[in-house]
Amino acid sequence: MTSPLQEPASAGKIAFIGGGNMARSLIGGLIGRGTAPGDIRVVAPSQSTRDALERDFGVATFASAIDAVQGAPVWMFAVKPQVMPGVCRELADAAQAARPLAVSVAAGITSGQMERWLGGDVAVVRAMPNTPSMLGAGVTGLYANDRVDAAGRRRADAVLATAGPTVWIEDESLMDAVTAASGSAPAYVFLLAEAMQDAAVAQGLPADAARALVLQTILGAARMLTESGESASELRRRVTSPGGTTHAAITAFEEGGFRELVARAMSLAAARGRELAAANDQPTAS
Repeated sequence: MTSPLQEPASAGKIAFIGGGNMARSLIGGLIGRGTAPGDIRVVAPSQSTRDALERDFGVATFASAIDAVQGAPVWMFAVKPQVMPGVCRELADAAQAARPLAVSVAAGITSGQMERWLGGDVAVVRAMPNTPSMLGAGVTGLYANDRVDAAGRRRADAVLATAGPTVWIEDESLMDAVTAASGSAPAYVFLLAEAMQDAAVAQGLPADAARALVLQTILGAARMLTESGESASELRRRVTSPGGTTHAAITAFEEGGFRELVARAMSLAAARGRELAAANDQPTAS
């Protein structure tokens, strides 16, 4: 189910572990929707990153994750997947003492891995946003483990909804399909735009004209998909007159195996997500 933003993100502080682009996007959205900058704490190893966060948002920043999470009931993990195990293990004792809501936006990291690395018995929400979230135009798939209560779901939803609509997934095994359908999918559109621009230039259009025509067409088509209430197949049918120019192009796509290629690409993206999870599935050191 898609959820709009319903309420402030939390009744207390939010600690961001990681201060990169996704964290900045969420922080900006939270502040724009009324969260006090003083309620946001961010850990980032780089002094220049910390300076920029303080300057741009007025939030408190820290070099140490242990310091950043003190007094925060919500921990937002926005670090690269390969460093997530070490970051979580560093925070395991604090997590066992505080029992926070841990929200991860790292691709290929399961809720079970997060919970284990944090010492066990921790409420974990796994989130898969996409890059348009940086513009507030993204979409995020969310999964909550059994330890997340209704209030925890609302908190996680409120944070991620600052970047766009959210969709809750009740079966975590489907989060790899979410990755394929939305997390990785902006790149599919970018590739299509790149190919269309190249083809238009090859047909003689100036590069700036090709870019303007293709990008506005993609924007307009996206708005029709989201605002018309019609299905993609119906909208395609309406603009594909038999024997016309669009019909010629669509026929080329179909005869070239376009649907099968998209299905294969998305299957490979989902499989790679599962591989990333397996690669990170290391037992906690005793």
